[in-house]
Amino acid sequence: MKISANKLVSAAYELYVAGDHADELELVEKTDSNRPLNFIFGAGMMLPKFEDALFGLQKGDKFAFVIDKTDAYGEYMDENVIELERSIFEMDGKLDETVVFAGNVIPMSDSEGNRYKAVVVSVSPTNVTVDLNHPLAGDTLHFKGEILDVREPSDEDLAALTGGCGCGGCGGCNECGEDCDC
Repeated sequence: MKISANKLVSAAYELYVAGDHADELELVEKTDSNRPLNFIFGAGMMLPKFEDALFGLQKGDKFAFVIDKTDAYGEYMDENVIELERSIFEMDGKLDETVVFAGNVIPMSDSEGNRYKAVVVSVSPTNVTVDLNHPLAGDTLHFKGEILDVREPSDEDLAALTGGCGCGGCGGCNECGEDCDC
C-alpha cells in the first residue's frame, strides 16, 4: 500500500538542523521502530512539505529530503520574545517555580483562545520573559528515514492519535483533562 490520503503512516526518522559550523548538521530528533512517528496522512498533522516528500512511498522505502525554513516553521522573530507581568503566572499570589523556570515549555493561550507553547526565557521579581517562536523557527530541516508501515487506520489508531477524547486534537473541548498536551 502506498502513502495517500487518510492512510496511517508509521515512520522512523532522524531530523537534523544546521550546527554551529556551516558544514555541520546537528541531530535534534530521532524516532525508531520501537517509538515511530505515527500520523494520518493528509489530516493536517504534519508540515505540508513533509507530507509532499512522503506521498506515494510504501513500507520499506527509505527517504531523505530537506524542508527550507520558509516551508517549515518560518524565520525566528525577535518580536515573538515577549515580557509579561509575573502576576499572569501566579496563583494565589505565588509563582509555581516547578513549572515557571528558565528553559521550561509552558502552555499559554491568548485572549482569543489560541493555544501556544512558550519557552520561559527568564523570570524576574516583576516579569516573565517567554519565547513564542517554534523551537525550530529559523532552521532548515533535514530528514532521513524509512517508512515502517502504511495501512488503513483502525478506530483504536484514531483514538490514540487524537488523545482518546474524540475532539480531534483538543481544540478546546475541555474533555482531555489536565494531562492534555495540546
